[in-house]
Amino acid sequence: MQHDQQGDGSPMTEGGRRPHRLRMILISGGLALTLAAGGAAAYKFGLFSDIGDPVAFGKVQEKTATASEVLPGPEVLMPTGPAAEFVRTNRLPDGTQIAKTTLKGAKSGFTGDVWVWVPKEYDDPRYAKSGFPVLISLPGGRGYPTNYWGTGPGLGLQKAVSDGAAAGTSLPFILVMPVINGDTKHHFDGSDIPGQPRMGTWMAEDVPDFAKANFRTFTSRDGWAFMGSSSGGFGAFKHVLKHPDRFKAAIASGIDIVPDSPLWQGNRQAMDADNPEKLAAKLIDAKGPEVYINFQIGTAETGREKAEKFMKEYGRGPVHTRLQVIQDGEHNGKSYVRGMREGSLEWISKVMKAPTPEPGV
Repeated sequence: MQHDQQGDGSPMTEGGRRPHRLRMILISGGLALTLAAGGAAAYKFGLFSDIGDPVAFGKVQEKTATASEVLPGPEVLMPTGPAAEFVRTNRLPDGTQIAKTTLKGAKSGFTGDVWVWVPKEYDDPRYAKSGFPVLISLPGGRGYPTNYWGTGPGLGLQKAVSDGAAAGTSLPFILVMPVINGDTKHHFDGSDIPGQPRMGTWMAEDVPDFAKANFRTFTSRDGWAFMGSSSGGFGAFKHVLKHPDRFKAAIASGIDIVPDSPLWQGNRQAMDADNPEKLAAKLIDAKGPEVYINFQIGTAETGREKAEKFMKEYGRGPVHTRLQVIQDGEHNGKSYVRGMREGSLEWISKVMKAPTPEPGV
């Protein structure tokens, strides 16, 4: 059989067919379809996502000016360093992201993970010289080795802050979300229990120091607050009462009122040093500084009477209290975020310091 050559040099059979070339086209086309389908599935299941990639916050500072040229506003603390190494754990639809790092507490000696979310305003050039308020957000339950406020946006905390900031009802808080316990077996009451990991120092000193090292914050307590649920809520309002010179306010949801960890082993003196009732009484006697506690309780959970009793006995003088009742709310994060949307975020935002945009930028 006679074979002629085409311009591309490939042989042709009778009828102009190219069996080898056609076979290759079909194989290549099938492979492309397979890769496309596989790629779609891979993206669907996160195989090609950027989760786990390194993250750097505060790029606006680098774009705006060198550190020596940035003149911050009053009470603004620029990042002191050293910068932590963050990896991305989630990206939200608005482009903001949640990232995680491991913090070795210099003062507590405890090492644990911390998650961080910054609002989109943080990288807005208008706020390049402004500090941002920090809301240290504590989970309930074991609170180790993860913090459910930070492991994903499913509970809606980040979006509640974003939506509130857009509506003018919430400040654009930086959310710092540390673990609250030293292991999975015990509750540490967010305290320095004798003989145990110093979780009180971790949350009240190491975590704020970490935030100051990495973000534009405020030098005064007007830029520092806590929020938490259940055992995290106890820690949140306990820390504000114990350190009113450092923290100004707390949103405390579904909480216990007094220390109840068995790790105290009946050490009454040590327990009293971390008992919100004792701390509130001491603050009232000292006539300040003023602190602001917003309790949240759902109608489908117990504990309202304890919060109301505390408010009646200690909600006076410098101790300002408020109760957000969540209709049909249960003992869970989604209910507490709903309460924050319905009033608690707006209430706490009114007593905290707001970031200030630069005129004309």
